Amino acid sequence: MTNTAKGTFDVELTPGQTELDGAVSRFDFIKTFHGEITGRARGLMLAGGDRNAGAAGYVAIEVVEGVVNDRRGSFALQQLGTMSSGSQTLRYEVVPGSGKDELAGICGTFELTIEDGAHHYELAYEL
Repeated sequence: MTNTAKGTFDVELTPGQTELDGAVSRFDFIKTFHGEITGRARGLMLAGGDRNAGAAGYVAIEVVEGVVNDRRGSFALQQLGTMSSGSQTLRYEVVPGSGKDELAGICGTFELTIEDGAHHYELAYEL
């Protein structure tokens, strides 16, 4: 049976070092979750391309620690995002085997939408 958790999150993005002769940028980030997920995530992102020209991509891993629908624990999310020719794609998945404590065995997907500058999420998951 698939469960869902919905809400919003705030994100703080901190630029790190630029690698590979300026072709790849590193960012550290922290998210604070509100709603049916409460807690924080810490993550690392690597990005390349030319975001200002609308042609770029990134990968990221983050670890979410907190409570999901009354279950306390942690799990990791894997992200893949690309933008090209005016379109964007974003894919989030729960990293298999990453669930701990009451979230052990979690699997699923994470959807992100941005409305009026606010980040909204929907986690569809199974335990």
